[in-house]
Amino acid sequence: MIRITSPNLWIKNSSNSSEMRFSSPFTHFVVLRISLGRSLLSVVLTFWLGIKVFGDLRLPAIFDDHMVLQQRMAVPVWGWASPGESVVVSGSWGREAKVVTDASGRWMVNLETPAFGGPYSVGVQGRNRVVLENVMIGEVWLCAGQSNMGWRLSATSEGFDDSATADLPNIRIFRSERAHSPHPQEDVLAKWKVCNPESAALCSAVTFYFARKLHQELGIPVGVVLQPYAGTPIEGWMPKDIQLSDPRTLKYIQEMDTKSDNYDVEKARQQLARATELWKLGKRAGEPKLRTPSNWGHQYPGNIFNGMIHPVRPYGIRGAIWYQGERNAKDLAQAANYLSQLPLLIDYYRSSWNELSHGAVARDFPFYFVQLPGWLQDQSEPMEADAAWAVSREMMRLVSNSVKNTGVAVSVDTGDSILLHPVDKKPIGLRLAYLALKETYGRDFVHYGPRYRSHEIKGDTFIITFDSIGSGMKAGRKGKLDAFAIAGEDREFVWADAKIIGNQVVVSADEVRNPAAVRYAWAMNPTKRILLYNQEGIPASPFRTDDWPLFDEASYFPSVQDKPKKPEGYKQVITKRPPMTQKGVAQE
Repeated sequence: MIRITSPNLWIKNSSNSSEMRFSSPFTHFVVLRISLGRSLLSVVLTFWLGIKVFGDLRLPAIFDDHMVLQQRMAVPVWGWASPGESVVVSGSWGREAKVVTDASGRWMVNLETPAFGGPYSVGVQGRNRVVLENVMIGEVWLCAGQSNMGWRLSATSEGFDDSATADLPNIRIFRSERAHSPHPQEDVLAKWKVCNPESAALCSAVTFYFARKLHQELGIPVGVVLQPYAGTPIEGWMPKDIQLSDPRTLKYIQEMDTKSDNYDVEKARQQLARATELWKLGKRAGEPKLRTPSNWGHQYPGNIFNGMIHPVRPYGIRGAIWYQGERNAKDLAQAANYLSQLPLLIDYYRSSWNELSHGAVARDFPFYFVQLPGWLQDQSEPMEADAAWAVSREMMRLVSNSVKNTGVAVSVDTGDSILLHPVDKKPIGLRLAYLALKETYGRDFVHYGPRYRSHEIKGDTFIITFDSIGSGMKAGRKGKLDAFAIAGEDREFVWADAKIIGNQVVVSADEVRNPAAVRYAWAMNPTKRILLYNQEGIPASPFRTDDWPLFDEASYFPSVQDKPKKPEGYKQVITKRPPMTQKGVAQE
């Protein structure tokens, strides 16, 4: 895809032409067909949804029939009209807010909402009137990330049955189409949908299970603003200018800008023509696309934020869930950098949402995120020194300990050796819901598996103390815990014997008489090891007790993560693990 700046355009090629979609506050949609000649001329306009008359009062897509507004909040409502036009926004629950548009025609009000309920209507009156129907008041969550956040319920292990029974009219789903841009955009392509078997099947599985559990336990409407984009780095999800102090990101920006400066559209067109011929002859898989400048793409810092987050901010939300990190765990150095990148993203989302909402959205709203599951070859060594995903998990664990009002859902037991997108998504959504139910809503849930808190060394024994043990700790299945490794000062890790005693695990190995460190489940894919859980069925996060350097910056050369080829007919075998036993109001 090519995204062209001013105005928001992108192109989808065919063999001899491209389809360009144009979107702005003054249109719903315009389709342009452009012949790919040297001068990119011959433009024919066709209309899909039609153009609004300039000056009509209009709203972004996120304000529509079936939406959910955050309860007990002065929720931001915004849109466009003629400069100097008076706008009144009124809720059928008896509240209204007034404003006069600015010089550009933009306006925003804060409309007070009651406790949960509905359905209501919202009227927006300017020179014309817009009425939004079937509006619910409840809890609203932003759900963002890359492909595993977007992975549809219908493509998961329990998705067929769970979508078939998803007649849940008080859950509402707003899922945006993927969009990226070098400049902040005003709108997204999406509509609010009432949750039913059809819309649930197309919803993100993680989001669906999270929202359903909240809805079941709280007994109130839940709205999810779902913004997933596959294959995207965290750098793309926040503005470029706040990342310039990060040396790795700055170097990446400079490299991509240099490539873009040398972009030649004529060469790109010729390359497309050659590739298209090969595709027509069956010598190339997948219809080729026009190569575009690097800094127009979805890998460039800020471009996903511009297309996916900026248009829906500062919609009234209670909090956010985040599932991203695969693209930032290609190597150890990249994964380690997540320790500073994730807090930067969280702080920016919180501060900007709070400021732009005039203080309505909390400055420290809850932000819960997902550790990476297992992937690639099953763990066979005590400690994999080059396991970038293990480093990523550790960075997320540390962020959850250091950044206020955050939490991490452990998913290490849901992975697969072949599938980058494992189908075992239900536990992840539920574990995110446990975090929210406990921390945000104060419900009586055990929200974590055993968490490493401290350790002491007694002779040849390493004693690790955990909290969040719930009703007690146990092995994930029959047999001894076999994911602990221990090392002396030589930093050579060996498999360890690990015994559960109360809220502690006692670790030792005959080969290590003077232990210095323990690591647990430190590998790309420890999914099939006998892992540590609490009685409530939530696993412990992988961790390390040492602070030894994870790599030598002067000599480190990343190994290649080759994506395994999926065998024909391959299906993931779900790992046997303890059931999650917390029933609350609804048993899973």
